This record gives sequence, C-alpha cells and structure tokens, in this order.
Amino acid sequence: MSLVYWVVGLLPAAPGWMNQAAYQSILGVVPRIVFASVIAYWAGEFANSYVLAKMKLWSDGKRLWMRTIGSTVVGEGVDTVLFVLIGFWGILPTNILIAAIISGYLFKVLYEILATPITYFIVRKLKVAENCDHFDYNTKFNPFLMK
Repeated sequence: MSLVYWVVGLLPAAPGWMNQAAYQSILGVVPRIVFASVIAYWAGEFANSYVLAKMKLWSDGKRLWMRTIGSTVVGEGVDTVLFVLIGFWGILPTNILIAAIISGYLFKVLYEILATPITYFIVRKLKVAENCDHFDYNTKFNPFLMK
C-alpha cells in the first residue's frame, strides 16, 4: 500500500458514498504533491539564494545577468528534481519522470533568461529608491541556525 493511499485511506468514506475509488484515484495524490511542493520550494529557494549571494561576492556586485541566471540554474535544478521525484516517483514511468524534469527545468531557466531585462529594470529602480546595495559578507547560510 502506497503512502498516499494510506494517508487518504485514513478516513473512511461516508456511508452511501459510492465514489470513494474515483475520489482516491483523482485526489489521493494531493498530499504527496503538497509535500513535494513544500520540500522542493524550500530547498530550491535556499540553493538559489545561496548561489546568488556567493556569486555577488565573487563578481564584486557586477554581472547581474550571470548571477540571476546562474543561481536559477542551480536553484531550479534542485526544485525541479525534488518536486518531480517526490511527487511522482512510483506513479509515473522513469522516462516520463526524466522528461518532466528536463522540460520543467528548461522552461524555468529559459523564463529567467527572458526575464533578465525586467530584473535589471527593477533592481536599478530599487537601488536608487533604497540607496542601498547589500553584500552578504558575514551571512550565516545555515537555515537551521537560530539568531
């Protein structure tokens, strides 16, 4: 019995409800997808933020395009692989999992490349408005460290 079936199967169907099998077939995977989304988002965003901050230090704050695209390559790679594997491993065949990872990843990276001019515009406006350009010199990147 799969974990998803076990989670959905905890609550018995209401008496007289004849569509439990259809309900489980369609909505039974939702808890697994939510779990996959949370884990993938957290890990992907952490990886993205870490790489973005480190690349800003390495580049002395120059080449924003390289930093945003580079951090997206790493962060969305982590996000996409975790989401697809946690959400669909054992449900979809391996070739479909690989295709989902590759296509999702390429779409996200391509979007970041296309959004780069918008990012330049927004960052320029924010730097002028806030009169600030932060560098993470002494940032502790441990997500479990309490301050």
